Amino acid sequence: MIGCPVIQREFVGLLRTRRSYLVLIGLAVAMSMLVVARWPSDGLVDLSGRQSSATFRVISFGMIAAVALLVPVFPATSIVQEKRRNTLALLLNSPLGPIDIFLGKLIATLGFVALLLLVTLPAVSACHALGGLSFGDDILRLYAVLVLTSLEFAAWALLVSSHATTTDGSMRSTFGGVLFLTILSLIPHYFLEGSEGTLAELATHFRTLSPVPAVLQIAGQLDPGAIGLLNARDHVADFLVSSMSVFLLCSALTIRQLASPLLDRSRSTGTMTNDQPTGIKVLRRLFYLVDPQRRSAGIPSFVNPILVKEFQCRQFGRSHWLLRLIAGCGMVSLTLAYATTLGSSEWGVEKIGAIIVMMQVGLIVVFAPGISAGLISSERESGGWDQLRTTPLSANAIVRGKLFSVAWTLILLLMATLPGYGVMIWIKPVLRAQILQIMISLVLAMLFAAMLSAAVSSCFRRTASATVTSYLLLALLWGGSLMIWLGRDSVFGFEVVRSALSVNPLAAALSINRSPGFSIYNLVPINWWIMGGGSLICFIFLSIQTWRLSRPE
Repeated sequence: MIGCPVIQREFVGLLRTRRSYLVLIGLAVAMSMLVVARWPSDGLVDLSGRQSSATFRVISFGMIAAVALLVPVFPATSIVQEKRRNTLALLLNSPLGPIDIFLGKLIATLGFVALLLLVTLPAVSACHALGGLSFGDDILRLYAVLVLTSLEFAAWALLVSSHATTTDGSMRSTFGGVLFLTILSLIPHYFLEGSEGTLAELATHFRTLSPVPAVLQIAGQLDPGAIGLLNARDHVADFLVSSMSVFLLCSALTIRQLASPLLDRSRSTGTMTNDQPTGIKVLRRLFYLVDPQRRSAGIPSFVNPILVKEFQCRQFGRSHWLLRLIAGCGMVSLTLAYATTLGSSEWGVEKIGAIIVMMQVGLIVVFAPGISAGLISSERESGGWDQLRTTPLSANAIVRGKLFSVAWTLILLLMATLPGYGVMIWIKPVLRAQILQIMISLVLAMLFAAMLSAAVSSCFRRTASATVTSYLLLALLWGGSLMIWLGRDSVFGFEVVRSALSVNPLAAALSINRSPGFSIYNLVPINWWIMGGGSLICFIFLSIQTWRLSRPE
């Protein structure tokens, strides 16, 4: 069989981990509890199928969320770990070709996907037994979409892993791509829905990259982004074409990358600007605001050296990268401000504000764990922690320097949409207090995500494990509460939904914005207290853990 040794090694190695069993058991229990919560207890069955449809809707989104969060983890670290352990050379020099290696890792991933889908069968079968669901039109189509999503995300993760040099960098890029394929690909359609032209047509096709419209159609929900328009598109068929296109493209690029001489690439050492002739120095000074090849000045005595170390050593931490980040934030701000001006006449400022809030929370979810989850674990993994312990720096100084480096980057990201809010206030001045409350919610969300990821980082020796754990915890807290919100008024009551949403800053911001489905829940200031208290607890835990790790053995 093609790639059989790779399949056996990868799949068996995956099943031997304790985390795999915990994930499978947790997913099966969570899905089963949703059905048990709505199972008839008085011998009466809802012949209309309303209860089963509502439960099936929540289960569908829970399954697509599980696929998006769990499936990319293994392939995202598969090839890059081979390179770091120097075992990729053995594979490339074995009788197995690049296609065999790729198929072996892909099939091993799909084997784990099959286990994930199998543990959800009892819950889905129970929904079908309640009535109101079609086995062919609902259940089979849902599992087909899940398999296509798994293929798309697994191929993307393997492509990123073949180009990455570190496991944490591979995880960040993989989950950033998953967010793009799942959520961000829908945003152009939201802005251009109802309009005509080439851009609107491209946005419609661009949306088919996401499995969300297909799942919404299967669950009986309205077409996302439609503004009172009838849309008879078959989103499942559209997603079939788009997902297979992405899968084939990523597969071809990964196989090509494996076929290239990965291990024999020469890397230029580069030349510092200080060593260049005077003419080149002058030209680079005119061309660059901050020259990336110029030697940095010494660290002043009043500056935390850990803060400077993080900016100098961390990826995208150098000053020229921060300036590029600011420029990118400015472009995003101008785009949102322009969309706010155009969309306010048709949609209303509140709906535009909801889109801006969702984009901001999406940026926080992607970047905060990716930056914060390696604060302590990366030092322990690389051996740098032993060097920090020999310095006169206290544990408190280490924590301050690392947290300030993360805070500066996240603040720049949060400022990306401030011009958009400024335009909203200019259009509708009465929203000033409302937008201020939304900004407070987003700042607390950023603080909580960073502190939670930093606290998780202090508990792991491997950055990849800390990053995955941080993403999963945020997904369980914030994504899980949205799953409960999807079952409102059918699976869960008002108080249960409100209690679940009280830990979600996105829901709090949308309730302040008076967005449909969230306006009835009064989530402020309870969400502020939870986010602030949770951040304080995580900070105390991080300080204690860092002090414990810095003590001599």
